[in-house]
Formats: sequence, structure tokens, C-alpha cells
Amino acid sequence: MMSRRSLTFILLMVVVGLNLRPALSSVAPLLTRLQETAGLSAAAAGVLTTLPVLFLGLSAPMAPLLAQRLGSERALSTALLLLAAGLILRGLPLPGVLFIGSAMAGGAIGISGTLLPALVKRELPESADLLTGLYTMALCLGGALGAGLSVPLTDWLGSWQASLMSWALLAVFALALWHFQMPNSHTHHAPQVPTTGLLRLLRKPLTWHVMLFMGIQSSMAYIVFGWLPTLLVDRGYDEASAGWTMAVSIMCQLASALGAPWLARLGRDQRPALLLVLLSTALGLWMLLIAPLAWKWPGAFFLGLGQGGSFSMALSLLVLRTANSRLAGQLSGLVQGGGYMIAAIGPFGVGLLIQSGIHADYIAWLLILLVGICCGFALLVGRQRQLDDQNGVLQVHRL
Repeated sequence: MMSRRSLTFILLMVVVGLNLRPALSSVAPLLTRLQETAGLSAAAAGVLTTLPVLFLGLSAPMAPLLAQRLGSERALSTALLLLAAGLILRGLPLPGVLFIGSAMAGGAIGISGTLLPALVKRELPESADLLTGLYTMALCLGGALGAGLSVPLTDWLGSWQASLMSWALLAVFALALWHFQMPNSHTHHAPQVPTTGLLRLLRKPLTWHVMLFMGIQSSMAYIVFGWLPTLLVDRGYDEASAGWTMAVSIMCQLASALGAPWLARLGRDQRPALLLVLLSTALGLWMLLIAPLAWKWPGAFFLGLGQGGSFSMALSLLVLRTANSRLAGQLSGLVQGGGYMIAAIGPFGVGLLIQSGIHADYIAWLLILLVGICCGFALLVGRQRQLDDQNGVLQVHRL
């Protein structure tokens, strides 16, 4: 039976997870409106969708250092405060703050998303992969709320600025709850993270395999967050319908985000589960962007299942491929930092393709090709291997 501390931590993890996607998904349904009212070009819109992902990658490696200096709990409080500030700033009527606030929010998400897998490994090591699925489900729900409510909030509050700023309320709530209920323990401060340890991790091919898998599948996710509604509008959808289609797709991520880690536990390795969710992603993209419009809802369903499962599995790999919470924190910082730097290329590249007049069909085939490349790395990271430094020497063990 779980202790009160464990149950409190799970609740806090879910509340924090709800905040780590609306900052990204709430912009996409408003991009067409932003291009009309704020004068953003497709390239500028691409920068807007790329900035949070870029700063997510830049900030992720800082998380272990902040945890070392402040403690993991207070570092996460700081990240939530930065998130709330960024969400408020991006809606103010000042030049450039839309981009600055988006970058701040991305940085906060990068720090939070890096700290949480290590905290999960520390608090509940025996169920870390399954709890990562629950955390990913919270991320997906937050993303769906951001996508689905963005346009209605704009209509209700009277402006897209107020709509974007309103998500700061959820961040402030999470900050207050985490600050007063966080599982603080002086005996659990993050250990020192020497640079040599990080360099040793970078010398292991397994680190790079996990990083590239994380980067490519994340790139697909942020392309969907940033551009799927725009691509759907180009196909004939109205703005609200495109936003809700993306929201339904993200809602479908809930089931696979929670279920993928369970599925992965059924076999000796994770390769079949990884290939299954990637195939579902490719099928969903084809149905939404290439097949007749009648395939819209099955496409949203398969895309959601695939992306929720692949992201959940990517985060699970951070704890499955490490022997302890310290290594999980180090690998999380490296993989999410490098992975999101790779992922940032995707939304910006799609913005350039759209500005160049490339049809959605061709963009879809490029995305499906990326999924195929990701399958290659899935075959590498899905094997039963684990990084372990128990004897003072970093090694990769077969499980």
C-alpha cells in the first residue's frame, strides 16, 4: 500500500504535468489569427512555434545543476514561477514580448520536464516507468486543454492576448500546491553532478540512441502542436474545427501515454511496443493530411495513440535505461537537452516549407519519412540495456 508521501507526490506530479503543454498547444489554433492581426509571416510564426522548443532544449541540461544548488523541489518551484511569468508576459501589449514570453515558458518547461523523471525514480523507483506513463497522460491532457480551449477562450475573453495569458492561472495554482505540499527532504537533495560524469555518458552510444529517438519523436510532436491546425485549415477546415481536431488527437494520447509502459513490460524488450506506436503515428498523419477528409477522426485517433505512446515510452526509457536516480537525472538532462534542440528544427522547417508554398501532402510524406528514421533508433533503444556506475565505472549492462 502506498504511503501518504507517495500519494501526495503522484498528485503533485499530475498537477505539474498539466502545466507543461498548454504553453505550446494553445498557440497553434491561433496562428492564423496571429498572422492576420499581428502581421506574422509564416516564417515568423515558425520562429514562434520553435522558440519554446529551442529554449526547452537549452534549459534542460541546467536542471541537474539547479537541483544540485537549490534541491530538486525548490528548483521545480523556480521553474513553475518562470512558467507563470512567461505566460503572463507573452500576452502583454508590448513589442516582442510574445516571443520573449514563449521562450521563457519553454525554458521553464525544459527544467520541469527534466527534474520530474529523476524525482519519480527517487520517490517510487519500483514503479518509475508506469508512473512516467501517468505523468505523460497529464502532459497530454494539458496539451488537449490548450488546443481545444484556445479559440473559445479568445472569443469569451475578447482577445487572443487574454486567452494566452489565462494559462498562467493554472501555473500559479500548480506553484502554490507544489510549494506547500512538495515532498521536501533534506536527505534527498540531488547529488553533485560532475562534468566528467556527463562526458562519460556522452561517450556511450546508448545515450546518443536515446537522445536521437527523443529528438525525432519530439520534433513530430511539436510540429503537430505548432502546425497541425494550420495544415488542416489549408485543407478546408475552419479555425475552431481544426483546433478541436488537434484537441481530440491529443486527448487520444491519454490512453496510450498510460498504456504504453504497461505494454512495454509484456516482452523482454521495448522494440515491438516502440514500433507499434510509431506505425500508429505514421498512419494518423497519412489519414489527416493525405487521405480524404472523411478519415479525419480515425486519423486524429491513430495520431494521438501513436504520439502519446511514443512520448511516454521515450520518457520511460530515461528510467529504464539507468540503474539509479542520479544517472536518471543526468541522462534526462542530456537527452532532453540534446533531443529538444533537435526537435526545434522541425516546427521552424515546416514554417519555411509552408511559406514556400509546399502543399500539405508533401509535408506529410516528409513527416512520415521522419517516423521511418525514428523506427531505426527505436530498434536500438528498445533493447534490454542499462547504464550503471555502481562500481565507479560507467558501464552498459544487458538485462
